[in-house]
Amino acid sequence: MKLDRLLGILSVLLQKETATAPELAEQFEVSRRTINRDIEALCRAGIPVMTRQGVGGGISIMDNYKINRTLLTSTEMRDILAGLRGLDSINGTNRYGQLMEKLSAGSSDFLTGGQSVLIDLSSWYKESLAPKIELLQQAIDSRLEVCFSYFSPNGESERTIEPFYLLFCWSSWYVWGFCRLRGDFRMFKLNRMDALRLSGRTFPARAVPLPGLGVGAEFPGALKARILFDAACKWRLVEEYGPDSFREQADGRLLFEHSFRDREYLMTWLMSFRDRALLLEPEDVRRELLEAVQKMREQYEGSGAISRPPAP
Repeated sequence: MKLDRLLGILSVLLQKETATAPELAEQFEVSRRTINRDIEALCRAGIPVMTRQGVGGGISIMDNYKINRTLLTSTEMRDILAGLRGLDSINGTNRYGQLMEKLSAGSSDFLTGGQSVLIDLSSWYKESLAPKIELLQQAIDSRLEVCFSYFSPNGESERTIEPFYLLFCWSSWYVWGFCRLRGDFRMFKLNRMDALRLSGRTFPARAVPLPGLGVGAEFPGALKARILFDAACKWRLVEEYGPDSFREQADGRLLFEHSFRDREYLMTWLMSFRDRALLLEPEDVRRELLEAVQKMREQYEGSGAISRPPAP
C-alpha cells in the first residue's frame, strides 16, 4: 500500500500547485506523520519536493520539475478509470476505483458524470471466479507455483503450473503459464479449474513468450468450418462474429466460414441453431454431428412418456 500511496501523492503534487499535509492525510486516510515520512521517501527517490511554512504554504514540487505535470490527459484518465472499474466488476468491490480516485487528485468531473465508457466483466461465476483471480495474482507477483484440477474435453487431470499472465479474452478468463505436466506453456480457462491452491514452491525467472490470442494460436489444430445458415440467423452471426463473417447466397442462405478452437465447441454451437444450420466442412465433424443427432433421437424416442410431478 505504501507504493500506491507514494504514487498517489506524486500524482496530486503534479496536478496541484500546493497541497497541505492535513489534506493529503485525509485523502489517503493516514496520519500526518505518515505523510511526512512519505514526502521524505519521495525526496530520497530524487523527486524535488519542497515545503513552505506559514499562510499559503504547503507541499509542492519545484517549478523546474513542472514540465512533467501533464502525465495523462483527461481522456486518458477516463480510459484508465473505465478499465479499473471493469476490474472492480469481477468481484463487486471498488478497490481499483478508489485507487484511481486518489491518483486523480479529486478530479470528480470525469469520475462521475464525465465518464462515458463503462466496462462490466462480471459473470455468473463471480463467487468462484474472484478468489481464483486473487490467488493467481498473488502467485504471479510472488512467483509461486499453483496446483489445480483441470476439466477439459479430454478428461480430468491434475496440473501444476508457473503462472505468468491473467487474460480476459473470448469472453472468459484464462491464465497463461508453464505447465509441468506438458513441459510447455499452456492456456487454462479459469472456469474449468477446481481446487486451486498455492504449492508453496517458488519458481525461477524465465523467458516467457507472450500468448498469441488469435484463433488457434494457443489451441493447436483449430478447425476451419464452412456452414450454411438460414437467413433468419443473420442477427446472431452479426452479433457473435460481425457483419462481414458471412456471404449471402442466391437462395438467401448465409455461407459462414470460420476457424474454431475445438470440435466440441463447434458441435455444441451448431446444435444451438437446431435445424437452421447445415455444416458442410469438415467432413469428420459432420459425421460425428450426425451420429450425435441420431443417438439423441433414439434416446428421446426410447425414453417413453415423461412422468410429471403431481400438481400442488
